[in-house]
Amino acid sequence: KKISALQMTACLYSTGAIFEENAERDNEIFQLAISDLSLNDDILQSEKITHSVKLIEPNNPFQAVQEACELMNQGILALVTSTGCAAASALQSLTDAMHIPHLFIQRNGDGAPRTVCQLNPSPDGESYTLAARPPVRISDVLLTVVSELYWQKFIVFYESDYDIRGLQTFMDQASRLGLDVSLQRVDRNVSRVFTDLFNMMRTEELNRYRDTLRRAVLLMSPRGAQVFIHQAVETNLASKDSHWVYANEEVSDADIMELIYSSLGRMTIIRQIFPLWRDTSVRCMRNNHRISSLLCDPQEGYLQSLEVSNLYLYDSVLMLANAFYRKLEDRKWHSMASLNCMRKSTKPWNGGWSMLDTIQKGRISGLTGMMDFRAEGSNSHVQFEILGTSYSETFGKDVKRLASWDSIRGLNGSLKENRIESGMQGVTLKIVTLLEEPFVMAAENILGQPNRYKGFSVDVLDALAKILGFKYDIYQVSDGKYGSAHPNGSWNGMIGELIGKRADLAISAITITPERESVVDFSKRYLDYSVGILMRKSEEKLNIFSLLAPFDLAVWACIAAAIPVVGIMIFLLRRIQAVRCQNNTGGHPAPSVSTSLQSAIWIVYGAFVQQGSDSILGSVALRIVMGSWWLFTLIVCSSYTANLAAYLTVSRMDNAVRSFQDLSKQVDLVYGTVRESAVYEYFRAKGTNPLEQDNTFAELWKVINRNNGLENSVSNPLDGIKKAKRGSYAFLWDMAVVEYAALTDDDCTLTIAGNSISTRGYGMALQHGSPYRDLFSQKILELQEKGDLDILKQKWWPKKGRCDLQSHADAQPEGRALHLHSFAGVFCILAAGLLLALLVAALETWWNSNPCRRKQPKEVTTDNSSAQCPGPGLLTQNRAMVATTGPPAPPRPWSRPRPPGPPVLPRDATATLYFMDPAGADTSPDLVELQYTQL
Repeated sequence: KKISALQMTACLYSTGAIFEENAERDNEIFQLAISDLSLNDDILQSEKITHSVKLIEPNNPFQAVQEACELMNQGILALVTSTGCAAASALQSLTDAMHIPHLFIQRNGDGAPRTVCQLNPSPDGESYTLAARPPVRISDVLLTVVSELYWQKFIVFYESDYDIRGLQTFMDQASRLGLDVSLQRVDRNVSRVFTDLFNMMRTEELNRYRDTLRRAVLLMSPRGAQVFIHQAVETNLASKDSHWVYANEEVSDADIMELIYSSLGRMTIIRQIFPLWRDTSVRCMRNNHRISSLLCDPQEGYLQSLEVSNLYLYDSVLMLANAFYRKLEDRKWHSMASLNCMRKSTKPWNGGWSMLDTIQKGRISGLTGMMDFRAEGSNSHVQFEILGTSYSETFGKDVKRLASWDSIRGLNGSLKENRIESGMQGVTLKIVTLLEEPFVMAAENILGQPNRYKGFSVDVLDALAKILGFKYDIYQVSDGKYGSAHPNGSWNGMIGELIGKRADLAISAITITPERESVVDFSKRYLDYSVGILMRKSEEKLNIFSLLAPFDLAVWACIAAAIPVVGIMIFLLRRIQAVRCQNNTGGHPAPSVSTSLQSAIWIVYGAFVQQGSDSILGSVALRIVMGSWWLFTLIVCSSYTANLAAYLTVSRMDNAVRSFQDLSKQVDLVYGTVRESAVYEYFRAKGTNPLEQDNTFAELWKVINRNNGLENSVSNPLDGIKKAKRGSYAFLWDMAVVEYAALTDDDCTLTIAGNSISTRGYGMALQHGSPYRDLFSQKILELQEKGDLDILKQKWWPKKGRCDLQSHADAQPEGRALHLHSFAGVFCILAAGLLLALLVAALETWWNSNPCRRKQPKEVTTDNSSAQCPGPGLLTQNRAMVATTGPPAPPRPWSRPRPPGPPVLPRDATATLYFMDPAGADTSPDLVELQYTQL
């Protein structure tokens, strides 16, 4: 019965699980997976998964069927089991009959290599059992390894618990290749095996047996292999030229070290790996699903105690949750199956096939990598790594990764035993490169001669060739890329050339990354790597009115409005003060200077605010107004001075962008990098990592990846440098490359910024398992100790090149001086004021040239006659003006100092006295005396 998604409850997500009693970790991992899904709403939204777990005895098919029937009677959507092959075969028959999807994880608790489970074919051809753990591919890997090692005769030792039927395919293929393969079973009592050999064989037979042991394959548990190797060394059956191959899907690092150091000769180890574990940010997140920190953080120590089957169990639960979510989206949901296995009339679940089809069409990325069931009902994604011992005199006996193997590409690397310890005389290497200044550049080529190259990496290569004695041929990669992985697992660029064995070595500005190191080998780094920011130098803008910049336009407007407002207030208060003083003194003015205490305090306060004092301010109201104004001007001037100094300092800085944080916060510059490059992937990983507490890289990635990188990112570094030189663009690329571009710029208009902390480096890439890796690493270390690499670096990145990048960063004395254009506005204002003053003076002179144009003051006459325009008999004293009427007197300007006393007027003249005080200045005491005397 179909129901809508809105009607679903948590009980609809019921899942059954069956585990063996000795598999203590299976139940823990299953519960942990259910808990993680309950905490993540992105997959199941608000719904939850209910589950029921049953434990059975190991290798008990009957009990497994009983427990499964009980789970089906309760009602389940799917069944997850982690058992042996016998129980799995019985459960397959039951789930096929009841149409219940069954996710099966094969267990192998004794530690011996896993063999193929022979499940029964379904009668109607519809198998509801899906193998979450990939099919056993040890035989395929073994055949590839022995073929690569050119073994023609060897012996295979296997434990008594190992099912020899798993070697049937391997033996058939070896026989077709003409290989001489012997099989020998090893009992649990390994010491008795070697004792019986010495008791049963004669000396000649033991010698022949010792020769057979020189090439051997061990299919045992890690503990059994350690005991076997130890007994072989103790009984002198193992020699220094022996080579043993140990194959087991589950073997820890500690077990590997025990095997390596207990062996006498060469040791090769094959084990299954999950390459996505290396990147913590990727390991912790899968399809918007956050994995528990116990499985995410290697520091927890929980991962080391888990088996491979535990990891596939976690991913199986994640696969079911993904299928439940897609069923909700499709609105094609069937009620849970409540079935009774004991009744013959019980019909299979009608929604089983739809649920199985949804699971088979799904794909997730989990702890074990990619998981899907599109290859005949099983998960086909599996990868192995091949480890081996190294015999370099410099590094001693060590373990290194020789190659890798997967179901798509097969073997990637070389297993040939090479012992190059001193030189490479007579060796000619095929080297692939990519032009990148200043690492590799095209030199002047001669017609008919091979292409010549120069650069820092070429100089390092020449130094190594001189020391080791090899020759080389260089060619450029056809696609112009360093190397990145495609979705199908293949690689392009120079990395692809090495994987395809078309080149022995790759040199250029190639960085060492975990992804690249998983498919090729790298030498020791010969130059540190960091990401830099290349951009155009900020040009200082000429703003003659920069003195206005410290304040906003609104602030200047308020200051301009405050001046007339305060002026009007003072004018009104002084008028009121003058009227009040005349009324209080009966027409006599108040004393001009006060000697009271408050005036003394006022003088001190005026001196404190650097405004002086004014004896005219006798009123308290005037003093409050002027005190407030002085305080206001003090604060405004101080703020203006501080902001102006800060503004001039910031304006002289080279660039406001000095780090990734500054770049992410600004909006004036767009920025990008080279698409499908290591830098592009670096920002992708950092920007999409939900564990990053700082959102700097998330903001950077939004801009870099805008329109899938087509808008702001470029196709090659040269385009990025040109785009940065045009301005308004920041190019994110290798610091060494952008620094060289800034040093050699023709116009010296580029500058660099970025983080100088180095987390990676540049190295020479070689084929996986190359015999030259250790030798190259050793010689690079010697060049570093001698200082030769520093000399070469100084050659291509000089401290004082064509463009001096340090000149703008250093604080030179002349760099602190302010330029004229910074204060040009001040001089402009001064010049404008002077011109305005001259203009006003000219207008005043023209206006006062005719006395009749002057404003007529109010007349006071003694004979009540009307006043006329003052004639040439005008007499002035300070700010008083005396006009005479009557008989005109000849003009007599004052040519000498007037004697003390008021001026003498003619007896028959009518006197009119004018008081001129247009500016509101103080009244002169002489004028007051004249007033009293004459009037």
